[in-house]
Amino acid sequence: MRLLATVWFWVLVATTLPIFYVIATLLLLLAPIDPHRRIAARWVKFSCHQYLRACWPFWRVTVEGREHLPNGPCVLIANHQSMADILALMGLGYGFKFVSKASLFGVPFIGWMMRQLKYVAIERGRMPSMQQMMETSEQLLRAGEPVLIFPEGTYASGPERLRFKRGAFKLAAICQVPVVPVVLKGTSELVFEDGPMFAPRSHVRVIVMPPVPAPPVDDDGDALARQMEQAYEKWLGQTFRPLPGPTKPPT
Repeated sequence: MRLLATVWFWVLVATTLPIFYVIATLLLLLAPIDPHRRIAARWVKFSCHQYLRACWPFWRVTVEGREHLPNGPCVLIANHQSMADILALMGLGYGFKFVSKASLFGVPFIGWMMRQLKYVAIERGRMPSMQQMMETSEQLLRAGEPVLIFPEGTYASGPERLRFKRGAFKLAAICQVPVVPVVLKGTSELVFEDGPMFAPRSHVRVIVMPPVPAPPVDDDGDALARQMEQAYEKWLGQTFRPLPGPTKPPT
């Protein structure tokens, strides 16, 4: 069953993704009446979410707490577990831009559309790329667009969570917008990190928590990052790795 579910998923992606891309490209032609490309974005989010929702009969996806999503700009944060995370989050039906690793922007069809829809690229470990990500995200927020960031920066699929980086929370302070925590459950059981194997049965849950007010405008985001770590420990039943402490001198 595991092999069958995996083969079926990837065959379906390979055969339908080019069609979805062509439709999205045609919708981008509506730019004169849709300058923010929201119609194409809605189509992309809907079609991509179907790979989890309708691809395999023994996969379930439930989305809870949509009423907590604000009407204006905000910084959405989510725990990061596997490649299925963004597919699950697209089921929110919410017009956000998301920050993703730069390598994905070169993937045929997927990366091409990410560029067209102006999602935000980042190269981990490169300070100029981090600065560019912050500037682009700030521009989006000031233009009224919600931005989704995975504050762990990469997958944390083991028993411990990775420490939250403070960039998402600093952005919320700079732009004075709320932080909206989103809890993902079940995606790491569905597929481990980048796969390629998928479980034959899975229940993925996407849970939107109440917004957290923006920290003071001059806040560096660290205190809110630690506060959110404590909240996610409770929501997920997982602990975060200890912060590195001072090393003891040799005796």
